[in-house]
Amino acid sequence: MDRLAAMETFVRVVETGSFSAAARQLNVGQPAVSKTIAQLEDRLGVRLLLRSTRSLMPTAAGQSFYDRSIRSIEEADEADLAARGAGSSLTGRLRICAAVTFARIHIIPKLPTFLAAHPDLQIDVVLDDRNIDLIEEGIDVGLRLGSLADSAMTARKLGQCRRLVMGTPGYFERFGEPQLPADLLGHDGVIYVQGGGGDVWTFQRGLAETSVTIPGRIRVNAAEGVRAAVLADMGLTISSEWMFSPELASGAVRPVMLDWALPSIDVSAVYPTGRLASAKARAFAAFVETALAA
Repeated sequence: MDRLAAMETFVRVVETGSFSAAARQLNVGQPAVSKTIAQLEDRLGVRLLLRSTRSLMPTAAGQSFYDRSIRSIEEADEADLAARGAGSSLTGRLRICAAVTFARIHIIPKLPTFLAAHPDLQIDVVLDDRNIDLIEEGIDVGLRLGSLADSAMTARKLGQCRRLVMGTPGYFERFGEPQLPADLLGHDGVIYVQGGGGDVWTFQRGLAETSVTIPGRIRVNAAEGVRAAVLADMGLTISSEWMFSPELASGAVRPVMLDWALPSIDVSAVYPTGRLASAKARAFAAFVETALAA
């Protein structure tokens, strides 16, 4: 294994805290990772990791080597890209994460275009409605919806869309359409309980502002569940246009109360704290930004 690959293996071991997790991220067997670290320590003549039955931590020399390895990997990535030219193809593996429904509707269908432009690139897609730990999961770039709780996180806003009150025509035929925020108190709500959701909403119209707590017998922690409940005529919901964009286009879901504005929602590219964004991660973020704008 060449030095850069050994550095990448060591970085993954330190960031995940185990040989087995690093092996899963690198798509190799655990013995290969253990062997690489042992060879690295033999070559350098120093102990890089402190191993115990319950933990794995870098030594002082290991922490220094980790910091320098991060810079070397990033510099090599940038050098390769610069040598090939601005329009060159990316190579290697890119690991991304995103919310399940957002990725299913807006990202994964567009990946063939990105992969066609970079035939030597491989992409690992990690889908989770929760905000997972980027470093622990070995993520190069994450797509986050809503406000960013960690102000220290390196981030770039890629797009924005409206939140709407939405339901199916069948639901509105049975229970009527709300006209005012107060009317929502007489409806069944499907409540999305992940970040960016909830049952308390503030509506604005001109200078008027009013807050309403939406009643709901159904509370769901995954956007796919919200979609399924709404499409089964179980209630209305307050969600982003992104979540129901195919149904809004087809008429299977209809927005109401369009003269009342709700807080918009952002999508941002976020990068592991303490790292420069790699050329691959930046290129993917730019691709998503362009795709959303289109």
